[in-house]
Amino acid sequence: MRSFYRKLSVIVTAVFLISPLFIVASCTSGGIKNQNDQSGANAESAEKDKPAAEQKGAPLAGTQWRLVEFQSMDDAQGTQRPDNPLLYIMSLKTDGTVHMQLNCNKATGSWKIEPSADPSSGKLDFGPLATTKALCPPPSMDELVASQAQWVRGYLLKDGKLYLSLMADGGVFAWEPHAETPYIDKSDAAIEQAILNANPDYKKDIVLDQKARYVTALWI
Repeated sequence: MRSFYRKLSVIVTAVFLISPLFIVASCTSGGIKNQNDQSGANAESAEKDKPAAEQKGAPLAGTQWRLVEFQSMDDAQGTQRPDNPLLYIMSLKTDGTVHMQLNCNKATGSWKIEPSADPSSGKLDFGPLATTKALCPPPSMDELVASQAQWVRGYLLKDGKLYLSLMADGGVFAWEPHAETPYIDKSDAAIEQAILNANPDYKKDIVLDQKARYVTALWI
């Protein structure tokens, strides 16, 4: 597994480094830029400044992910996995903002993507994250994710997972798709009966189209 992450980090880093080389090669071989070249550069700059969802080939806009693990390239740190992945949710919004549930804390900020020729990989970085400062019960990965997000520089979509690679071969965050559990507006007969058995003064009250609720008979 460690070798997989090392190769993955190299691939994402290569994508991050190769892109500027193409730009340099284009500049040196093209000589003096004409008006069309300048227009193309302006268009590219405007594209990068757009919200994530509006950028061409942005495959991650509007997606949600839950944390699987963090693989550090430092052998002393190794692999860290959350006790409950559902406590670590990352939402990449279509307006270029990112919302994170980090255990008992929340974080918000911005994100920007620059896909490569193959949109399954490319450059990705986060802006400064504003985080709440609650002390989550250990073990917790909230501080790790919040502190390392600023060093994310690349992404790779592979086998249904999202890998976010840190700069300088610092490590890789692995995420898997997260789908919110739909709310089912259906009462549980056993639970209802248990409530009524424990509280004989309660009764079921339906008001128009609202959900059922239990109220004490003395309040009615």
